[in-house]
Amino acid sequence: MREILPALGRWYAEGSPFGLATVVAVSRSAPRDPGASMAVGPGDEVVGSVSGGCVEGAVYELAQEVVGSGEARLETFGYSDEDAFAVGLTCGGEITLLVRPVTAALDPSFGAVAASVAAGRPVTVATVIDGPAERGATLAVWADEVSGTLGTTGLDVAVTADARGELALGATGRRHYGPHGERREDAVTVFLHSFAPPPRMLVFGAIDYAAAVARIGAFLGYRVTVCDARPVFATPKRFPAGVEVVVEWPHRFLQRTDTDERTVICVLTHDPKFDVPLLEEALRRPAAYIGAMGSRRTHDHRMKRLRDGGLDEAELARLRSPVGLDLGARTPEEVAVSVAAEIVALRWGGSGAPLAATAGEIHPRHP
Repeated sequence: MREILPALGRWYAEGSPFGLATVVAVSRSAPRDPGASMAVGPGDEVVGSVSGGCVEGAVYELAQEVVGSGEARLETFGYSDEDAFAVGLTCGGEITLLVRPVTAALDPSFGAVAASVAAGRPVTVATVIDGPAERGATLAVWADEVSGTLGTTGLDVAVTADARGELALGATGRRHYGPHGERREDAVTVFLHSFAPPPRMLVFGAIDYAAAVARIGAFLGYRVTVCDARPVFATPKRFPAGVEVVVEWPHRFLQRTDTDERTVICVLTHDPKFDVPLLEEALRRPAAYIGAMGSRRTHDHRMKRLRDGGLDEAELARLRSPVGLDLGARTPEEVAVSVAAEIVALRWGGSGAPLAATAGEIHPRHP
């Protein structure tokens, strides 16, 4: 839902009611994960997607209905041999949606949640989706603040504790409780939707390829920083709006920068005086992806220098070099696509092979 929050926040601030549909459960091969959202606002404007186009027409009508009735609804869409395409979700999976009306009266915390997500302040939104509690009731939970209620004090206390745990992990999913928050009961189902700050992409080397990688990184939802020691190249005007540009020796910048298991590091300098000290630092810290540009000859020389610097084979195995998938890319933009494709494939365990040459499910299979 992060990508549609600017529109939702604007509608909310204007006092315009809207219907918000959120994927709260999936099974088998479903096209979108829990948390994916679609909304229908003033003037029948639509933002977001819950299925990549399979059931959006039906969801559009549901969103309009809940705005009119003021009551949330839980709906499941799937595919079966008996119904063929009648139920709409043609990919073979099943999705369950919570469709709820949003207004200042029904959800007084929504504006604060949207502002927190925009500012990168972590927040988890807990919403009742089923059971003996008001469907659609919400509780917003920050590290040091809570707003709203799910109906009972005990349920609020139990959900707040779990929401803060999910917030630390950036996780999203369902939890089950008794009507008053009892841990060993499952009468009430609550959907916890966590909004952690976007992951970081650190791009080193302010060259034309870096501008293209920064652009596609921002498109994928990363918070992008470009770093180069050469001030003549590291100027904001050479990069997309919103990209942070830092003039500093790359390894020194990385030493003072926090990274985590979601961080992407792209080393595009292909100059030993920059990239070897930088990679020595990068390969010893948490990161989801570490890639380095250069020819195979450059790669071989780089690996020797890194071994001489004391890195072991397990650390060196984390390095994706030469960077990117083999797409035959030539231009900076094409190379950026190849790098992005490798990042996505590594994140989700994709093979990088053409789908036409593979068999089995296209979308990940859910239990």
